[in-house]
Amino acid sequence: MVIKGRAHKFGININTDDIIAAKYLDSQDAKFLGSKCMENIDQDFYKRVKQGDIIVAGKNFGCGSSREHAPWAIKGCGVSLVIAESFARIFFRNAINIGLPIIELNDVNGLVDEDLLEVDLSEGIVKNLTKKNIYKTQAFPVFLQEFISQGGLINWIKLKEGRCKNVS
Repeated sequence: MVIKGRAHKFGININTDDIIAAKYLDSQDAKFLGSKCMENIDQDFYKRVKQGDIIVAGKNFGCGSSREHAPWAIKGCGVSLVIAESFARIFFRNAINIGLPIIELNDVNGLVDEDLLEVDLSEGIVKNLTKKNIYKTQAFPVFLQEFISQGGLINWIKLKEGRCKNVS
């Protein structure tokens, strides 16, 4: 699975309130949440994001509360992948559950806003096409790629249940 998009760089300790403010938690509409994504940090973030773009951040991305609204907002504004030095565990799980791929990269200092990135999840390779640099990270496990390709855990389960019902 290969993802290509422009980088949007953020710092360390980006918490779930930074990703989507608590005042919007009464909505489960991903597009609406996407229009409010990162507004506490950058009011115009959602206006700059193009479908397929990539968020790059430092350590502890998604810390804070356990709300699934944070990865919904990221996915809802068109971001296709989040690369960070590390993730809060609950954010990691929520992102996978809703079908948002995330990868850890030990050092994101060489990636900046507007860099064009190409990420091969199967191989664990991040290419900075702008600067012609290549970074190696852990490959995204095949079963998690299946979750992502099906749009998240629930859709994957529904697909598996459908297959099981048809088995003789």
